[in-house]
Amino acid sequence: MYKSKAKNKRSKYSVGDKAKETLNSLSEDNPVLLMFREYGKTLDDKHDRYERIVKLSRDITIESKRIIFLLHNVNTDLDDKRLKVIEEAEQRLQTVIDTQLKAVALELKDQDSYQYHKAYTAGLQEFIEAFAFCSYIKEETVKNWKTMDGLFRYESEEKQPVSLVFPHVDFILGLADFTGELMRRSLNNLGMGNVEECFKLCNFVRHINTGFLGLMAPGYKELSRKAYVLRQSLTKMELVCYNIRIRGSEIPKHMLLSVIESNDANENEDEGFF
Repeated sequence: MYKSKAKNKRSKYSVGDKAKETLNSLSEDNPVLLMFREYGKTLDDKHDRYERIVKLSRDITIESKRIIFLLHNVNTDLDDKRLKVIEEAEQRLQTVIDTQLKAVALELKDQDSYQYHKAYTAGLQEFIEAFAFCSYIKEETVKNWKTMDGLFRYESEEKQPVSLVFPHVDFILGLADFTGELMRRSLNNLGMGNVEECFKLCNFVRHINTGFLGLMAPGYKELSRKAYVLRQSLTKMELVCYNIRIRGSEIPKHMLLSVIESNDANENEDEGFF
């Protein structure tokens, strides 16, 4: 308690009579005073812009999660319903591109985008996850980085080209999250008895995991963490396929899900990342 009071006392500063006299004598046109006021204005503008981008990123994240939830309803035998779900998801993704992501790009016009990258990286990754999930459900493939980067090209009110900086790392991390949705889709298909889709999804995630094994990013914890989660998802999907092959003949397919959920997947750490 005594140390805390002493620390607070030391942190306080006092202005002496000479300093007060100097401050009072400064004119409003003093170049030093004007310079620091300009610095303060610049910092305030930067902080305000950062907060606006954070709010936009939050809106992008929320809408992307809702689109992902919508796409999980595609597991149906009715083709008309499936097409309607995909069409609605594509329209909502396009709306995010034309509104929130465009607003972020306009906020960063004539700015150093990497200074604000942390403000919108979460929303961008969530959008990549939703976009990749929609693309896979529709075409059983995922667009590459170059194709997706072309989505973020806009025009300002002055008809000048504006683009959103889309780092490769956001694309990679978004794909890692996307594999988690494929794992959930695999379990949903198993519950419906659609076992062939489970093998297809498992092979697709296995190819993505192979690509992650070739990435070298020492010291980048976020990549290591998501690669580890990716491996966990793949392990669970491989367990699904194993039970289908080995125990599918003795247990009804629609009951395999309860058997798998009662067993813990083998979650050995991948020494390639740790």
